[in-house]
Amino acid sequence: MPTPRRSAVLAGAPPRAPFLGLLSWPERQAVARALRTETVGGLVLLAAAVVALVWANTPFSSTYTAIRDFHFGIPALGLDLSVGHWTSDGLLTVFFLVAGIELKREMVVGSLRTPATAALPVIAAACGMAVPAAFYAVTVAVGGGSMDGWAVPMATDIAFALAVLAVISTHLPTALRAFLLTLAVVDDLGAILIIAVFFTADLNYWALAGAFTGLAVFHLLQRLRVCGWWWYLPLGVTVWALMYNGGIHATVAGVAMGLILRTTRDKGEQESPGARTGYLLHPFSAGICVPLFALFAAGVSVSGDALGQVFTTPEPLGVIVGLVAGKILGIFAGTYLAARFTRAQLNPDLAWADVFGLATLAGIGFTVALLIGELAFPGTAVGEHVKAAVLIASLTAALLSTLLLRRRNTVYRRLCEEEDLDQDADGIPDIYQRAEGSSP
Repeated sequence: MPTPRRSAVLAGAPPRAPFLGLLSWPERQAVARALRTETVGGLVLLAAAVVALVWANTPFSSTYTAIRDFHFGIPALGLDLSVGHWTSDGLLTVFFLVAGIELKREMVVGSLRTPATAALPVIAAACGMAVPAAFYAVTVAVGGGSMDGWAVPMATDIAFALAVLAVISTHLPTALRAFLLTLAVVDDLGAILIIAVFFTADLNYWALAGAFTGLAVFHLLQRLRVCGWWWYLPLGVTVWALMYNGGIHATVAGVAMGLILRTTRDKGEQESPGARTGYLLHPFSAGICVPLFALFAAGVSVSGDALGQVFTTPEPLGVIVGLVAGKILGIFAGTYLAARFTRAQLNPDLAWADVFGLATLAGIGFTVALLIGELAFPGTAVGEHVKAAVLIASLTAALLSTLLLRRRNTVYRRLCEEEDLDQDADGIPDIYQRAEGSSP
């Protein structure tokens, strides 16, 4: 007996696709490429986090601290940074550059290109950031803590989340994975806006003027269709250095350049500059930049006393409550209410329990949460406790999502088999050819 979705495809697809329904073939290909790299990078990220935790809790912990705090650079240019700062201010700029490219692609050709398709993921992501921040605020207000860490539980780590999916071997349908990816992309935008607005040092307006001039030149080169990495690499490094010296977190430069890169192809082009840059940098970002940041950010003490501080100090406790309870409630409630408000019909092959499991998975904060934690509580004991809280919350969210998603894996497996079936072996799943053949 055909499933409801297959029956709908055979009978002729309605003008408006259901929420979490079948993606278009080009969109599915783009999502699959992005998710494949993120999954591999996420596994490397998991390994780096484990190494950091083990290293920082052995007799060799002093070596870990010495390497993390070792300074090098060019002092005359204001770039004498520790290894830890080079990874957070330097390497994570590549991560945010790739995030900016992905956000631009989503806004131009992806799920954020029209208000109708953007409403659900944007509302869900906004609620998934606002509710955790509110949970943190309430927790620290009751406990008499500091509000400085209100933004820590707002982030979702897509690489870590996909690594969890790879480890538990769940066959999550592409539409659910794409929705999670879109949530994470919007999250990244929210995080970089928060970093730019709320975590700035004393501003150097001359340096900032130089950075924005460099971005204007970057934009002009794109408009003039100038090609060649030898133009953009020196300019990008210069913009990054000026942004750092200007007092705004240097990762903002990465997002800005990602948003400037063109993501539509000109006639005769095989790939747009954004797609080509993302293709080249995505493996470097996911496989090297983010894991190295994790290696020097996740090394916190997990002694009994330190863990006790996590659950008895309002700031780290607020992070745990925000990431676990706040993310689940925010994303699920935001998605459900947005669907009702926009009259979006959930894919009949799925249930709201699947969205709830996805919301639980989004409680894995890790990379950006650790970064904001460092900015909110630099070099303090509370900052170390907040880092431990991020790790505990991410692990809790991973375990809860594993229980929820594994229960539905039989359904997911069937849907994936339908999506991947290619009996004529032409490289295009049969379900897309049926949909094309049945359209009026």
